[in-house]
Amino acid sequence: MATKNIRLGLLSLSFYAALASDHSPLQDFCVADPNSQVRVNGMACKSPSMVQANDFFLSGLHIAGNTSNALGSKATPATVGQIPGLNTLGISMVRIDYAPMGLNPPHTHPRATEILTVLEGSLEVGFVTSNPDNRLISKVLQVGDVFVFPIGLIHFERNVGYCNAVAMVALSSQNPGANTITNVVFGAKPDISSDALAKAFQVDKNIVINLQMKF
Repeated sequence: MATKNIRLGLLSLSFYAALASDHSPLQDFCVADPNSQVRVNGMACKSPSMVQANDFFLSGLHIAGNTSNALGSKATPATVGQIPGLNTLGISMVRIDYAPMGLNPPHTHPRATEILTVLEGSLEVGFVTSNPDNRLISKVLQVGDVFVFPIGLIHFERNVGYCNAVAMVALSSQNPGANTITNVVFGAKPDISSDALAKAFQVDKNIVINLQMKF
């Protein structure tokens, strides 16, 4: 019985792991065809005979992103939108630049676990566990340090140094998605009811309306 339970446990873990990232490819590659009208979970493949080396290539991640914005950060993606050859392969990358005190605000990736490596500067990073604990797990990273954000959990990064910082991120999806919490809650189109948000956040309705105008 114990052996049977162990096998069932391993089977369930394998099943969970299979669901935790994009589906495995069933052919050598499936280069995305952005012009296709076919609707699939991902992107339709273009003919293999039309595939070129540039379908698997992107240049420019060595160039610093423009951080002259309200948050002081800039994400430069390398997902299937920039590299068609990533289609069905279940991986992508992002370069993130931070001005001093720059912030990549609390957000989630609905389809990917993220692993971040600091290339320059110092970053405070963290994620929050699910209800009911909502525990903040946070750490200050230096150059060469690596940190993992589990799939779907709210997380953030903040430059705590006096110089610019740079991080390189890998994600377990060709199209990880990003839900910035403030944008999602206060920038929904059409607006989420200000009465509902005022009650949810336990604040005056005018504060919610002001936030909705900003986002």
